[in-house]
Amino acid sequence: MKSRCLGLWFVLVAVLAATQAYAQNYDRRVRIENFSSVTMTYFYASNVDRPTWEEDILGDSVLPAGHSVVINIDDGSGYCRYDFRAIFADGSEAIRAGVNVCEVGVYSYYD
Repeated sequence: MKSRCLGLWFVLVAVLAATQAYAQNYDRRVRIENFSSVTMTYFYASNVDRPTWEEDILGDSVLPAGHSVVINIDDGSGYCRYDFRAIFADGSEAIRAGVNVCEVGVYSYYD
């Protein structure tokens, strides 16, 4: 009985490891499009289990109205679902929870 339980445990571990390895292979690059009328000054993407926002992905850059940028959202965690936060030059912000970056290749902001 012990060897059967041990064998089942190894199978479970192998399945979990394979699932995580499969998730690691996803392309997490997303084209962020700013179709609003205001320049985007900050953009954050944090996996859904992070209690705080990661650093501003745009860094010293901004995303002017009518432009887009391709961002690699991969933080090495293996997650596919991320919360997005965009802050605009007029002080407004847009937050979207649970964006699946393994499936979404483009994410657009509008007024």
